[in-house]
Amino acid sequence: MTFSAPILNYTLLSPILILLAGALIGVLVEAFVSKALRSVTQLSITVGTLVLALAQVWRIRHEGSTTAAMGSVVIDGPGVLLQASILIIAVISVFLIADTDHFTALAAALPGSDEERHAVQTGNQVTEVYPLTLFAISGMMLFPISSDLITLFVALEMLSLPLYLMAGLSRRRRLASQEAALKYFLLGAFSSAFFLFGMAYLYGYSGSVTFAGIRESVVGGSGNDVLLLIGMAFVSIGLLFKVGAVPFHAWSPDVYQGAPTPVTGFMAAATKVAAFGAMLRIYYTVFANAQWSWSPLLSAIAIITMLFGSLVAIAQRDVKRMLAYSSIAHAGFLLAGVIALNKAGLDASIFYLFAYGIATVGAFAIVTLVRDSGGEVTDLNRWKGLGKRSPWVASAFAGFLLAFAGIPLTSGFIGKFSIFSAAYESGAKGVVIAGVLSSAIAAFFYIRVIVLMFFTDPVQDGTSVEIPSILTRSAIIFSIVVTIALGVYPAPLLNFITNLATFIR
Repeated sequence: MTFSAPILNYTLLSPILILLAGALIGVLVEAFVSKALRSVTQLSITVGTLVLALAQVWRIRHEGSTTAAMGSVVIDGPGVLLQASILIIAVISVFLIADTDHFTALAAALPGSDEERHAVQTGNQVTEVYPLTLFAISGMMLFPISSDLITLFVALEMLSLPLYLMAGLSRRRRLASQEAALKYFLLGAFSSAFFLFGMAYLYGYSGSVTFAGIRESVVGGSGNDVLLLIGMAFVSIGLLFKVGAVPFHAWSPDVYQGAPTPVTGFMAAATKVAAFGAMLRIYYTVFANAQWSWSPLLSAIAIITMLFGSLVAIAQRDVKRMLAYSSIAHAGFLLAGVIALNKAGLDASIFYLFAYGIATVGAFAIVTLVRDSGGEVTDLNRWKGLGKRSPWVASAFAGFLLAFAGIPLTSGFIGKFSIFSAAYESGAKGVVIAGVLSSAIAAFFYIRVIVLMFFTDPVQDGTSVEIPSILTRSAIIFSIVVTIALGVYPAPLLNFITNLATFIR
């Protein structure tokens, strides 16, 4: 038996390798750089790494559709677009993460212990959140371009494990933050187990772990259909957990509420792009010829997810939990693009993911600014009169909420119109009707918050709006400008996506 050296195309893999190198440098900085310089150094390395990776993604888009790493990775139009979306979202998320006031001084210390108090008093502000963020982003970058089940699972764990840790790093409400991290970890472990179980069944069905090998078996009908159905079901559970679809959504509200708000924004936006990117590749290429078997169930999940997320959000009195249930509803809207299984559905899904991700980071950036002496104020009752306290902050938040509601002249309207049009073309009329109804329900609680901010008088309860740092201000301004620009003039981005987004089969 002769050993064949693996052939790796380092140019095509360079964006991921750059991120991993930046993360490793960040770990060394955490160990050896002095406290005074650590935060600035970590921020500079992280932003520089992300910008360099984005430039490399932009460059390799000219390479055409091809494979790398012995066929385990596919570089094509959709993969490049999704990677670029993740990196742009990551840059503005890091601007929020740079406000270290959100993170505990010593993550390993017990909440309220003498060790934690001493760390706060001595200024021992650990900044491991930066390399953790880069490790998570590298997994997100690999997830939508994976072309075999083993690489897909490695990417899933690469993006998940850092997020489990980051969810528990909140400076205030430490117990709630650690509870959120534990719930996320335990439920994530269960979903990974389901995913592995599905991988085993798909291997038993096709005798291959590559997407091409499984697709050939599906097209040829050479395997046992029972194994295929079980394999599809369990792999789908793992993916649906990551996007927060019903009934695999239970982690979302608690984790969104308990995690540090910058981490929540990053997780809510970037993870959805990566997970839906993987779902689109799998369903559009591997399982496309078995549409008869998965489309009815996925349609039912999409309808239930849209309606459940919209209805339950109405009862929420915490802004972060409201945004969590809003994200569940949006997962249902995005599933309509998967169900469409046509070119229009692919294009609309990529546009929707980017537009929703930018608006989500902006919305959570606003949440970080509403505070009292104890930290962030997320009780909606205490947001009364926010428009009179700070008209610009309230107006920006209203803009993001209108985008989530799908109001015209925002990116959300273009995204929903595109994705529902694609689903309607494919014959999924029930999903479209449920989506329109859910959007109408969702508009109620979004507009309710706007009324609360602008048409009620502020209460003197200690709530105020913090003046944002230059980085947070930049993230908010960029997010609102992109949200409005994509609503007013979306044609250039839609045309760019249409010309580039074609899967390798």
